[in-house]
Amino acid sequence: MGITTISSREFNQDTSSAKKASNSGPVVITDRGKPSHVLLSIEEYQKLTGNLPSIVELLAMPADTGDFAFDPQPTHIGIKSADLS
Repeated sequence: MGITTISSREFNQDTSSAKKASNSGPVVITDRGKPSHVLLSIEEYQKLTGNLPSIVELLAMPADTGDFAFDPQPTHIGIKSADLS
């Protein structure tokens, strides 16, 4: 698995070659000589991220929780109101 480096100009002019190169390994895209982005094949990306759930899936309430009561109590933190007169 080799790393290919191309400039952002080369990437813009020949995206197809960059996509083909990403099948052999990461493609580092530079901007003014400094690495700015990395192009990966979807397979490599999925290896890196695994099958992690999305934020929506993480925050969703499981279907089997049933009904429950939520009665938050007021908090008193001792802040005085401002006199704006």
